[in-house]
Amino acid sequence: MYKNILVPMALDHDISPKTLGVARALAGEDGKITAIHIHEAPQGSVAAYLSEDLVREAQAGARASLKEKTAGLEDVTAELVVGHAYRSIIEYAETKGIDCIVIGSHKPGLSDFLLGSTAARVVRHAPCAVHVCRA
Repeated sequence: MYKNILVPMALDHDISPKTLGVARALAGEDGKITAIHIHEAPQGSVAAYLSEDLVREAQAGARASLKEKTAGLEDVTAELVVGHAYRSIIEYAETKGIDCIVIGSHKPGLSDFLLGSTAARVVRHAPCAVHVCRA
């Protein structure tokens, strides 16, 4: 069993109940589960057209959605992290002593073969075990 499990959640996908269920099974009685959502702030020229209020509003919406998806799950701590998806997951795992990441993944499309999916990058660079759940 794992003691400190991280469950990255894409709020627009419906795989979260499955990944949280797998995390629960892997955590046993003493394991800690943290669900995170990575909010990717707009970059480059796009960011120049967005007000700080709009960015804060988007983060607040993501935080509310994360809270809604984890409501009633007393054994799950939910956190919103601002950053780049796979890098933020890896950094979080390294700094928080995560010993297992349970991440959802969709069936790869053409762009995933060219650029790589977040789940694939997490698998390649994670400092711990990674369990990938297919949608």
